[in-house]
Amino acid sequence: MKKGVIFDMDGTVWDSSEGVAKAWTVKIHEAGYTDRFVTKEDIQSVMGKPMDVIADTLFTYTEKGPERDALRFSCENYENEYLTENGGILYDGILETWAKLKEMGYHVYIVSNCQAGYIESFLTYYKIPYGTPDDLVEDIECYGNNFLQKDENIRLIAERNDLTAACYVGDIQSDYDATVKAGFPFIHAKYGFGTINTEVPYINSFDELTKVVPEVLG
Repeated sequence: MKKGVIFDMDGTVWDSSEGVAKAWTVKIHEAGYTDRFVTKEDIQSVMGKPMDVIADTLFTYTEKGPERDALRFSCENYENEYLTENGGILYDGILETWAKLKEMGYHVYIVSNCQAGYIESFLTYYKIPYGTPDDLVEDIECYGNNFLQKDENIRLIAERNDLTAACYVGDIQSDYDATVKAGFPFIHAKYGFGTINTEVPYINSFDELTKVVPEVLG
């Protein structure tokens, strides 16, 4: 049996909203929209959505198409640079809990709806080894790499790593919906950005996963 715990990013392992808002505002101003700003609250309100949906939500003052896409790509690229250098707010107990889960025989992965390079920015800033079975985080996948929806990327990670059982840890309703669609159990990070419309296993702090994951996966 190979059991995996797949993690969402924003609102589950960290909060990068303030840094993202600063980075995006810089690029918006550089593009000539000097009277426009992106706030931390704006970013938090769209966390977890695919990047094209986020751009359609926040950049309504641009023309949909090449203009909006160019602004979005500029913001995404600078966001990755900014977070690689400055990081975000890492929730308590993340690295220690991942290490403990590995000791318990579980395998750790990340799946997000973010742009390409975003997860790598997080891992690089915190110097988290990733990419091989011996690393703390064994594999990652995101919307920006393949333009697949989250449920498809959850299944992709499970299949690519030959998991016989897996669960997804996320904080918002769309995380739960994607997990159900993918056919896996879900654990709600209740300290994150959203609520879930049904009763599910949950954690109030990240370190509680060492108790909840065995209850969900055995």
